[in-house]
Amino acid sequence: MTDAPKIKGLYHYSFPCRDGEETRKFYEDIMGLPLVACMMSDVVPSTGEKKPYAHFFFEMGDGSYVAFFDLGENEMPKPSPNTPEWVMHFAVEVDSVDEVLAMRKRLNDAGVNTTDIVDHHFIKSIYFFDPNGLRLEVTARVDEPGFLEQQAREARGELDKWSAKKKKMLAGAA
Repeated sequence: MTDAPKIKGLYHYSFPCRDGEETRKFYEDIMGLPLVACMMSDVVPSTGEKKPYAHFFFEMGDGSYVAFFDLGENEMPKPSPNTPEWVMHFAVEVDSVDEVLAMRKRLNDAGVNTTDIVDHHFIKSIYFFDPNGLRLEVTARVDEPGFLEQQAREARGELDKWSAKKKKMLAGAA
């Protein structure tokens, strides 16, 4: 097998939305992410399917994007029926816990319910939902020097432990 090219970073994450303007107001006016592109088509380029849509992008500070598809049906995206609502989420990073708190105040002032600060011991975060039911996390790093390197060293062993535990859980459920 040939070596995998190094993935440079996130280009965009895309999600369906109920209404493009409602989504724009949330991401641009409340979250502060500028709308930088909107493309419309009646045909899906990757599949050839005939389906009118608008695909639009909001830019984050590192040059990556969060993007949405408005399929013109005003339907709320449906959550996965077998996945708890806290599992699927999109996390964005700010520079400090003070900025997490500032975003929390901004969201609350705009009528968006958020969690209190959640201390994960290496990040501190708030969680909330956008108008499309997408769970978002705003987080700031608070990890000690060397934490990420330690996690990288231990990751494979921890995943092996989880796989063994899961195997036992599944065997007990059978």
